[in-house]
Amino acid sequence: MSRAIPEPVQVVKQRRDAALAALVGGVPYIRYLGITFDRRGDELTALLRYDDKLIGNPRLPAIHGGVTAAFMEVTAIIELGWQQVWSGMEAGAPEHGAPEAMPRLPKTIDFTVDYLRSGLPRDAYARATVNRSGRRYASVNVEAWQDNRARLFAQATGHFLMPPRDDG
Repeated sequence: MSRAIPEPVQVVKQRRDAALAALVGGVPYIRYLGITFDRRGDELTALLRYDDKLIGNPRLPAIHGGVTAAFMEVTAIIELGWQQVWSGMEAGAPEHGAPEAMPRLPKTIDFTVDYLRSGLPRDAYARATVNRSGRRYASVNVEAWQDNRARLFAQATGHFLMPPRDDG
């Protein structure tokens, strides 16, 4: 019995990066806000690059609370979508990473944000942790920080309705 030759690491990385770009590229609002995602293995970190249009209170100045909430909600939704793509790719189904095979994204049931301090006029980062993800429902926590990961400026909890899967 011969064993299949594993793909070169660069090919695997390129396919994963293309899958993430296709997942994120399907949401125009992500582009509008300027959110990008840094992938390290299966872990995603969202980056909200500073832009003057994000300021809600020019007297402080501080990032608008709605922008902060949207940034964190997008982080949670993309994390849930990425988990679906990642599990399919790891199961040996490379078509899971193809742009035409991107999963439908979950719908928000509720999303609660705790604003811990003002978002300063600089880049912000967020990372989502999935507490539970089943066939119909998912629960996610999100943390957002700027200069120091230990000093959060916001945190959130969200519940999402998962899209139906095409399992057969």
